[in-house]
Amino acid sequence: MSLPLHHAPLGGHPHPAQPLPGGLGLGLARGRVHEFCGPARAALAVLTLALSQGPVLWISASWVPDRPYPPGLAGFLHPGRLVFARPRRPEDLLWTMEEALRSGAVPMVLADLPAPPPLTPVRRLHLAAEAGAETALLAGDLPPLGLILTPAEGGAQGVESRWHLAPAPSNSSLYATRPAWVMQRLRARLAPPARWRLEGGPDGNVTGQPLTQPLATT
Repeated sequence: MSLPLHHAPLGGHPHPAQPLPGGLGLGLARGRVHEFCGPARAALAVLTLALSQGPVLWISASWVPDRPYPPGLAGFLHPGRLVFARPRRPEDLLWTMEEALRSGAVPMVLADLPAPPPLTPVRRLHLAAEAGAETALLAGDLPPLGLILTPAEGGAQGVESRWHLAPAPSNSSLYATRPAWVMQRLRARLAPPARWRLEGGPDGNVTGQPLTQPLATT
């Protein structure tokens, strides 16, 4: 079961969903905040951004040396679409994301966080995203979508959905011929836990197929 292609916000206007990689018909509701976790969470973010449109605000801590390298992402999306914010204080990470979502000026706002946030800040982010969606729709723009990247298994309270990505074992016992991952939907308001195998093709496209082995609910 996939997430619906449209999500009806409080105002009653349908928001087009943001597709996830794999061509599986999975989507992220706009006007809401979602969580990506796992060892390959940044890869899941980049693959999702490659299917999006418009500018992207990428927020990360200034005291963390790791950061996206725009020329290295050129095979997935134009580096000119990326705008980076590097707050100096921990409390400014979520504040920056909240203000960006509320403005409705950017269709995708991503925050790379050192730990999952508690429920109250996530609720504030949802409210900001809903307000930004109303502003964007009035201007004829795409409603904003919030993505938070969190370590390990994630666990942010109150997110619309939580997705986990990790490298998958190669189908060959000798060498890996193409990149592959296991994507899991750990939590969603409108869909049960599930998982899929994603593979990158020689043309750069990513295809996916369901994995039927049972997945424990988290």
